[in-house]
Amino acid sequence: MYKIMVVDDAGFMRKMVQTHLTSVGYNNFIEGEDGEQAVALYQEHSPDLVIMDITMPNLNGIQALEKIKSIDPAAKVVMCSAMGQESMVMEAIKLGALDFIVKPFKQERIIQTVTKVLPL
Repeated sequence: MYKIMVVDDAGFMRKMVQTHLTSVGYNNFIEGEDGEQAVALYQEHSPDLVIMDITMPNLNGIQALEKIKSIDPAAKVVMCSAMGQESMVMEAIKLGALDFIVKPFKQERIIQTVTKVLPL
């Protein structure tokens, strides 16, 4: 069973991602609220996939991605961003993010991205 870590400072966004993924059979989630938590939770749980917002307090998603990749170069991370953050998205891809999802989310896009990385 895959472990998926969802990191976003907005609780409703974490719940929305989980609801969409639960609808197709994923059901093992770890939640984080900021980049610092993301790094600590990654070390503790070694999730199969991280879905992480770029804009967060403490460490932002880019900084957290760098730290997670330094801990585990094989980490699978998908970034989330609002429109207009293209330069940060490109930086995330250069640092090893597999993909990105633009907010507001479309359910099909989340499911398509996750099933590409973690086939059901």
